[in-house]
Amino acid sequence: MRSNRRRDTTPELALRKLLHAQGYRYRVDYAPLQTQRRRRADIVFTRWHLAVFVDGCFWHGCPLHATHPVTNREYWDTKLARNIARDAETTAMLEEAGWAVLRFWEHTSAEDAARCIRRELELMRSSDDVGRMVHDDEHTEPVR
Repeated sequence: MRSNRRRDTTPELALRKLLHAQGYRYRVDYAPLQTQRRRRADIVFTRWHLAVFVDGCFWHGCPLHATHPVTNREYWDTKLARNIARDAETTAMLEEAGWAVLRFWEHTSAEDAARCIRRELELMRSSDDVGRMVHDDEHTEPVR
């Protein structure tokens, strides 16, 4: 299992390359919650509180492509079930802390994932601009 990468997988690199080419800047393999340092997202937009995970089909139980090893079946079934439960728990913790979470399977095309991320960031920016405009209207002098 040592050769399984925690970061810089092929699908993750393809997605990051597209996002970077489109001008987005982000953190890689970053723990969004300071109290949970071991819960790390693949791509994190810290300013917008958006965590992106690119989940492998085997390790995270993709309903389309997950396989279950025949050898040592009990160990693997338990391990993979724990991974799935931890994913759900991590998502819930982040959402409770005010983060938006996007999860993509490794077989999702980088273009589709980038399009979804771009759409989410645009929604966040537009809602932030509305909030900023309302806040700025409260001031009688120029905001510095």
